[in-house]
Amino acid sequence: MTSSFITAVGRRKTAIATVRMMPAEKSSVTVNGKSVKEYFKTDERAKIAEEALSTAEGAGPYAVTAHVEGGGTAAQADALRHAISRALAEAEPNTRKALKAATFLKRDPRAKERKKPGLVKARKAKQWSKR
Repeated sequence: MTSSFITAVGRRKTAIATVRMMPAEKSSVTVNGKSVKEYFKTDERAKIAEEALSTAEGAGPYAVTAHVEGGGTAAQADALRHAISRALAEAEPNTRKALKAATFLKRDPRAKERKKPGLVKARKAKQWSKR
């Protein structure tokens, strides 16, 4: 038995996006029960989240339902793009080349560096006075 939807997980920093993608008549993205434009307040974040669907030319219209948690809005948008890209690559293998060229299939490994003992932050030290 084959399922009618495809699931994928995308990550960025501490944000995790779980996506369910199914074929539809018109493309739509829903994030935590809200439309993508409603969930991400700025147009830039919404555009980043939907970027994978516009990059994958020749991909059919899909209804995307996502659950996003952790991190900030920027990391959540990137995690959502990563998850949608993974689901698209699984659904339509011919889109993989374009998504890979746009680096949407690679998880961004950058994360916050841990704080070290004796320092204020990861690398910032207290001001030092000679006298």
